[in-house]
Amino acid sequence: MPYYGFYFDPTYILVIIGALICLIASARVKSTFRKYDRVRSMSGMTGAQAAERILLSAGIRDVSIQHVSGELTDHYDPRNKVLRLSDSTYGSASVAAVGVAAHECGHAIQHQKAYAPLLVRSAIVPVANIGSTLAWPLIVIGMFITSNTGTLLINIGILCFSLAVLFQLVTLPVEFNASSRALRLLGDTRILGAEELKSTRKVLKAAALTYVAGAAASILQLLRLLFLSSGRRND
Repeated sequence: MPYYGFYFDPTYILVIIGALICLIASARVKSTFRKYDRVRSMSGMTGAQAAERILLSAGIRDVSIQHVSGELTDHYDPRNKVLRLSDSTYGSASVAAVGVAAHECGHAIQHQKAYAPLLVRSAIVPVANIGSTLAWPLIVIGMFITSNTGTLLINIGILCFSLAVLFQLVTLPVEFNASSRALRLLGDTRILGAEELKSTRKVLKAAALTYVAGAAASILQLLRLLFLSSGRRND
């Protein structure tokens, strides 16, 4: 692997770009959520109440709704069939909170309907977790071994990292679809009006961009690893 000096490695620009993309996306989703978290929905329903109505309207009665601590830590647990809503969502009646709750309901409906991308994502979770755990140790160890064994370890590490990147890419359609379902359900159940849906769409779009940013950052990191590996082989 080429040596660029103790403090300088030109491929780090890819890591920096990825980090900036993630920071911008994170700042945007937080600012957008806070903006519309101050707008109370006309229905007055909280995130938990909206989630309950949406699940019932979809014929889902075996998913429980629980309160979890934190801000924007909302998620759907398909293994236990639990929809967990955060402090910022569970008891809030804002259009932002209702939109986030509806998004998580979208995942529950995906699970119920055996939505193909969700099934694929669930199937590769174990492999992706193993890959993300082993990737960097293998790459770092390989960097200190100058023989072909080192190159092999680095290549295996890159393959492991690629599995984690694949998981993030598969996650994108799952998240976009959940948001699409959420907006449609909020309109069908009349939990939100037309103007409120426009605001909620902005919140969910900003949230979706964080997944896009994460995937982009991982791809840039993967490109960096491939460049470094190629440089090592050329040496």
